[in-house]
Amino acid sequence: MDLIDDLFDSAPALPVLTVSELNRMARRVLESQLPLLWVEGEVSNFIRAASGHWYFSLKDAGAQVRCVMFRGRNQFAGFTPANGDHVELRALPTLYEARGEFQLAGEAIRRAGAGRLYEAFLKLKAKLEAEGLFNPENKRSLPRFPRCIGIVTSPQAAALHDVLTALARRMPGLPVILYPTPVQGAGAGAQIAAAIRSAGQRAECDVLLVCRGGGSLEDLWAFNDEAVVRAIAASPMPVISGVGHETDFTLADFAADLRAPTPTAAAELASPVRLELLSQLTQLARQLQHHLSRKHQNAMQRLDFLARRLVHPAEHLRQQQLGLARLSQRLGHSMRNQLAHEQLRTSQLRQRLITPRRRIQLEQVQLNALQTRVQRATHTLALQRRSNLARLGSSLAHLNPEGVLARGYSIIQQANGRVVHDAASLHAGDSLRIRLHRGQATATVNSVQADSVQADSVQANPVQTDSPPEPDRK
Repeated sequence: MDLIDDLFDSAPALPVLTVSELNRMARRVLESQLPLLWVEGEVSNFIRAASGHWYFSLKDAGAQVRCVMFRGRNQFAGFTPANGDHVELRALPTLYEARGEFQLAGEAIRRAGAGRLYEAFLKLKAKLEAEGLFNPENKRSLPRFPRCIGIVTSPQAAALHDVLTALARRMPGLPVILYPTPVQGAGAGAQIAAAIRSAGQRAECDVLLVCRGGGSLEDLWAFNDEAVVRAIAASPMPVISGVGHETDFTLADFAADLRAPTPTAAAELASPVRLELLSQLTQLARQLQHHLSRKHQNAMQRLDFLARRLVHPAEHLRQQQLGLARLSQRLGHSMRNQLAHEQLRTSQLRQRLITPRRRIQLEQVQLNALQTRVQRATHTLALQRRSNLARLGSSLAHLNPEGVLARGYSIIQQANGRVVHDAASLHAGDSLRIRLHRGQATATVNSVQADSVQADSVQANPVQTDSPPEPDRK
């Protein structure tokens, strides 16, 4: 006993959990380790609580599990399961902590086999789509006014009654041909395809309705048959698919030229409304009558206008004669005016016309006048030049130094050739050269007598080099 106590004392201390903590840990482990998955089984012990939640069990031959599907999820199920139904449940494995029970929290539910059918649906759809059976450019437009409508459905189907009722309401008297075929069950797809091909071969109608009422995926599976899809795509006439309800889609919808949400909608798409056509016809009749009346009125007005313009041939001929007379009068008047104008122009040209002799005489007169003017101008110019020459000669003679020397003056120059202007520049013994009017003489300075007044005068008024030399009065 002491050994056991010693072993417990030496072991590490473990935490002590409450039941709630243990269940909570177990729930967290389950939810983290097991993902959202699909579980197939048979429904048993189904209870629909007042809160709207579903409680049931799923079982197979070897086990069962508790399930819960809350109201926020089961309202989208599309059906309410019953005990014994074979279903597939998409659920999250969890633990109900209050009682420590393992259960599945359902997210979605469907009838067993629907998942496999849907996978087959998608696989066949991808195949046919790759072949081009669903291409929008292959879709044909519906005839606006069909002469006959064909229906492929079961004679016992409620869809047939809905289609006939809608056609009778919209277009009474429109011919309808039924191509009967089963729309559900084994072999229904092949029979539907055969009915569609038969309608195309017989070519009795302008548009074909392929319709059936609502149902489950299994009920509508015949319209997902490949033979039905190919028969619709190969139909020589436009096909309207009205299978199931608005939320139901089949491969026949994709192959058809137009999809209707219900059989009644298919009948409405295929047929015009008789009352609307009658209303349009009445309106077109009114427009046609108004157009014809307006055209008649315009024709009458044009007739009156043309009648006012209509003239008797004799009156028309008289008017033409009057017009011809006016034109003849205008032509004569114009010719006379033209003739007078040309005569006047000829007279003017004749006056301007000069003979060669007369032109020579005129040129001779003009030449004589020009010679007279030249002679007069030459004489006047000679007189002016002679007068200018005399005046310039007089001025030149007045400025000639030889003339000054002829009056008795002389020019005295030093030995170096400088002209003597002032006696103060001379010295006794300087040799001078005297230039007279005729000839030259040489002299020697004996004495110099400078005149201060004259020197001042000479300094104040120096003699320019080009003026006549000062006369020597010695």
